[in-house]
Amino acid sequence: MVGRNIARLNAVDVVLWGLRVGVVAVVVIGTVGTLIKGRYNAAQWFDFIMFGLTIGSIYAQIALGYTMVYGVLRLINFAHGDIVMTGAFAGYFVAMPLDRSGFLEDNPVLAMAAILLVAVIVSTSIAVLTERIAYRPFRRVVGLAPLICAIGVSFFLEQTFRGMFGSAVKSYPDPQWQRAAFHVFGFNVPRIDVLVIGLALIFMGLLYLIVQRTRMGTAMRAVAEDGEAAALMGIDVNKVVVFTFVLGGAMAGIAGVFYAFVYKQVYFLMGFTPGIKAFGAAVLGGIGNIPGAMLGGFFLGMVESVGPTLFLDGIGIPAPYQLRDLIAFTLLIMVLIFRPHGLLGEALAKKRA
Repeated sequence: MVGRNIARLNAVDVVLWGLRVGVVAVVVIGTVGTLIKGRYNAAQWFDFIMFGLTIGSIYAQIALGYTMVYGVLRLINFAHGDIVMTGAFAGYFVAMPLDRSGFLEDNPVLAMAAILLVAVIVSTSIAVLTERIAYRPFRRVVGLAPLICAIGVSFFLEQTFRGMFGSAVKSYPDPQWQRAAFHVFGFNVPRIDVLVIGLALIFMGLLYLIVQRTRMGTAMRAVAEDGEAAALMGIDVNKVVVFTFVLGGAMAGIAGVFYAFVYKQVYFLMGFTPGIKAFGAAVLGGIGNIPGAMLGGFFLGMVESVGPTLFLDGIGIPAPYQLRDLIAFTLLIMVLIFRPHGLLGEALAKKRA
């Protein structure tokens, strides 16, 4: 049996196995070397983990937009990252006057609620308009036209916001209460991290309940399973698709504000990188699978934050944190080599097969 399997190996299999062994070797040797050196204390590792959870929660929110649209339309909405950017811009133009007036510092709950509300309204409106104007005419078109259209919408949004607001990077406000930290078991937990992680979990939980426990959520799952059969059963497919874009746009707006508050800047291309990473997170968790998108986002965030130091510092790589994107996408590729359907996508793939 073993001999037959060896005989079936081709050059591609050998390369893939060599890649697996090489990556595993780097991870193991690098991790052991980093821990033996002992250059980082517990507080620093805790900071890495907290930042990984923070950025991972943002990736998870963005990934939900990708996975819901793909689940219903079988369309990769490559403009979704730029819809995140529109939410960040909308939040910026609310946050700045609130900061100048002192309202953001004195009434943080009301101020953040106003910022998130405006960001959600703007990003949701743009998402719905995008579906109606750009995607609906291509819904039954077979081929690359829908994909090219999605890429075109992405460029259109980027260049529109560049023309309207310029190409310079704008700084998000940095109120004092965000710079403060909680002290938990001797570790410092930044308030902004607690805010982002906590609200992200709440919003993702609400989204999951909507999809799983409401009539519209049931209709979404029916259309995702078989759109034609759902239409024959009396489900308004257009209404379901619009509702899907509403949910995805709302999550994009919230994620855009959180991303801007973490990195303190907003500009017309800011949606590209988190959008690509969130798409990778959606694929990692199993595209079309909502819990998988959440898990993939947190996994990618943790690898991006902890991985460079843990894996590369031990083998003598200078400034390993600059290679965080390389680490994140390399492990993404490795997971997909071992599990092509993603971490949680195998059961869904079998059902549809």
